[in-house]
Amino acid sequence: MAVTTGGGVVAVEVDGLPVAVPAGSSLLDAVRAAGVEVPALCHDDRLSPAGSCRACLVKLGGSVVASCVTPVRDGARAQAATRELRALRREAVEVIVSALPARALTGGAEGSELARVCASLGIGPESALGELSGRGRDDSHPYVRLDRDLCIACGRCVRMCAEVQGTFAIALTGRGGDAVAAPGTGGAWVDSACVACGGCVDTCPTGALSEPGLPYGGRPSGLVTTRTTCGYCGVGCALDVLTRGDELVAALPAGDGPVNRGHACVKGRFAYGFRVSEERLTRPLVRRDGRLEPAGWDEALDVVARGLREAVAAGGPDAVAAISSARATNEENYLVQKFMRTVIGTNNVDNCSRLCHAPSAAGLTAAFGLPGGTDSFDDAERADCLLVVGANPAEAHPVVGARLLQRVLRGARLVVADPRAVGLALHADVHLRPRPGTNVALFHGLAHVLLAEGLADEDFLRRRATGLPELADLLAGYPPHRVSAVTGVPEGDLVAAARLYGRAARPAVFYGLGVTEHLHGTDGVRALANLAILRGAVGGDRGYGVNPLRGQNNVQGASDMGALPDQLPGYQSVTDAAARERAARLWGAEVPARPGLRIPQMFAAARSGALRALWVIGEDVCATDPDARRVAAALEACPLVVCDELFPSETARRADVVLPVASWLEKDGTFVNFDRRFQRVRPALAPPGEARSDFAVVHAVAAALGADLGCPTPAAALDECARLAPLFAGLSHARLDREGAVCWPAPDPGRPGEARLYRERFATADGLAHLSACPYLPPGEEPDDDYPLLLVTGRRWAHYNSGSMTRRGGNLRLDAVDRLDLHPVDAAGHGLRDGDPVTVESRHGTARLTVHVGEETAPGQAFCAFHFPGSGVNTLTSDRADTVTSCPEYKVTAVRLRPS
Repeated sequence: MAVTTGGGVVAVEVDGLPVAVPAGSSLLDAVRAAGVEVPALCHDDRLSPAGSCRACLVKLGGSVVASCVTPVRDGARAQAATRELRALRREAVEVIVSALPARALTGGAEGSELARVCASLGIGPESALGELSGRGRDDSHPYVRLDRDLCIACGRCVRMCAEVQGTFAIALTGRGGDAVAAPGTGGAWVDSACVACGGCVDTCPTGALSEPGLPYGGRPSGLVTTRTTCGYCGVGCALDVLTRGDELVAALPAGDGPVNRGHACVKGRFAYGFRVSEERLTRPLVRRDGRLEPAGWDEALDVVARGLREAVAAGGPDAVAAISSARATNEENYLVQKFMRTVIGTNNVDNCSRLCHAPSAAGLTAAFGLPGGTDSFDDAERADCLLVVGANPAEAHPVVGARLLQRVLRGARLVVADPRAVGLALHADVHLRPRPGTNVALFHGLAHVLLAEGLADEDFLRRRATGLPELADLLAGYPPHRVSAVTGVPEGDLVAAARLYGRAARPAVFYGLGVTEHLHGTDGVRALANLAILRGAVGGDRGYGVNPLRGQNNVQGASDMGALPDQLPGYQSVTDAAARERAARLWGAEVPARPGLRIPQMFAAARSGALRALWVIGEDVCATDPDARRVAAALEACPLVVCDELFPSETARRADVVLPVASWLEKDGTFVNFDRRFQRVRPALAPPGEARSDFAVVHAVAAALGADLGCPTPAAALDECARLAPLFAGLSHARLDREGAVCWPAPDPGRPGEARLYRERFATADGLAHLSACPYLPPGEEPDDDYPLLLVTGRRWAHYNSGSMTRRGGNLRLDAVDRLDLHPVDAAGHGLRDGDPVTVESRHGTARLTVHVGEETAPGQAFCAFHFPGSGVNTLTSDRADTVTSCPEYKVTAVRLRPS
């Protein structure tokens, strides 16, 4: 007898067994919930059902149906495990196999999904046609291989590319038995729109689409699986790394990954070839007679320790500084800042967030009280309007970009504010294209419309916010016509965007470096936060607040751990006597009260002679920092430069000691992703040669100075941090191993972390959200007759930052050179054609790039990435920086062009 239930659940009977499944489930879901294994070769739970393979036949009410496309109704009775149905399913699979070569069944229970189904049904290779090579292969792509003879035209790859990735790069071509998966644009796979997320490979049931390490879609025996967190962008994708001995076989997205949900991008999925690059550093290098030469660890550590002692003796503790990194784990960042404060005695420690999201920390803290995004990314599934600003997540954060696009395809409205027509902008209801450097005016224009049209939440503003009168007075000067004149955005588009955001029931804001990397980046963050406050779309169930898309894997965590010149772990100010006292009791050493140097100040101090020792951990500052020539001059002026690196980078070449270190695939610890989730990082392999983790290196340097930092393991370091920082008091490796991801604040080990912040009060001193009446101020550079174009720098889909990892592998075949994107009008005006070499000059330096002509950029603007240091892109950018945080103004540089 079927049992009827409520609450969005239906109860059915499968082979006499009562089963409850969520309303809207398919009959296949119910059958599998009953423990009956039914093949479904055209089905993937992440995709819309197709019902084409007929392998999932089940009897319902006397009729035999394809269970994957049959909705289940309350009280239904189904049969699934009968001999008759098993025979029907076997016949359906035999028909499929009969058109395939015998190699389709390679591996049996360890092979492809089809091979496993055949093994379970007793179908052997004799049912296949034998070896067949009528339709051919496509091996043009470094990561995705197509064997057309194995394709059963199930369409899973097509739906995966469309519904999950959102690239729409694959199609089924041909008819009937000749139908086969192929690039939608025709031609070779490597030349298609494929972005190599690997989703098509993961879903393919036959191995027609495969990757080099896992032919035919199987998973060979003898592999060790290590769950870890991706070390590229800040999304925090969970990966299962497969190894055999010291060989990395594959890195697969974890199906239960809290953010990626079985999806990945080309970097996390495939860009691990760097690990075995011939350029990988495996021994310490010490400069002797002007040349870097191999040395033992004892010698290298002795040189470092001697140089640090000499620096302190000559200039005091503040003559030493350290730059930590998002590439380092939380535990490594914690240890670095502890070393600097307790062993050296200075607060001169900073990290790469200075160059990207320092304005986020400052702006979000001022507006809401804490330096992180306001909500978990999971809440984006509820949003009915997405406002994406200064970000191209389709390329820089592909898994986030794909999930946002899924939301849009399911009906959410989309407003994109970005100078370029790329990624999500192509799917936007309204695309705002402001002139670079005019964000604050744009956001004030949107806020003006919200107030003028009664779209603000007056009750929220009265109860939970402050600063409205001052903001309202300011906004009176930002009517649409004036904002249009400043930004170049048409008045109608501005009003339409404000209305979409203002009328949404659950609006969400995502933003990237296009907001922060400006002379007034902190003002930009605060003006953007104003929109969420005006709408009451933060601190409750109504909206998704304001959330930065962090660029690097652990840029949030590096700051969380106190690798900052003015803050201890957990964002406790070094000027707070109580915080210093807590740290002193725990560490057994006094903490300096004066804030230390920020990264730009470190370089200036080195050039002036005041800084005598600089330790750079995991950052190629000569390639990624602005005004790169002055950075190089700072390193050359500094008596001791120590560099922890994977490769002989531009920075390492100028160092006095280079210490070979582990990559993210070889580390133990944790990262924090863009929505504040702590996740475990586990070593899948040992570092090569004599390379050590940064954690071990910091301990070794401390020991060479006669100091003991305690925290013998990464787990112990996080435990100590939890005792020091109330925000992290409930965190530990043991908890993360047990529970998976945990968001901070996590003040109690017995309670969940706070995924959604500010439900009852904001973390400001008065408990209120603070509106900001910051006026629009112009950017640091403007075009003129000598430098008529505005250059914006950013990222492209195939590479990451300076490209030190992604250029050492197959990604280089996908994107081989630095390109300068130009509008056809500007290209014609300079006599340039697509593919031409071009010299780009700014007031600061020169770069050599290759022209790409297209309409992604607006007339008068240009775009390039910074993935190829040899091109010299960051010699172009200026040392102008955000007036609050010193974050560089990468997004506005005036340039001129001349043919090379």
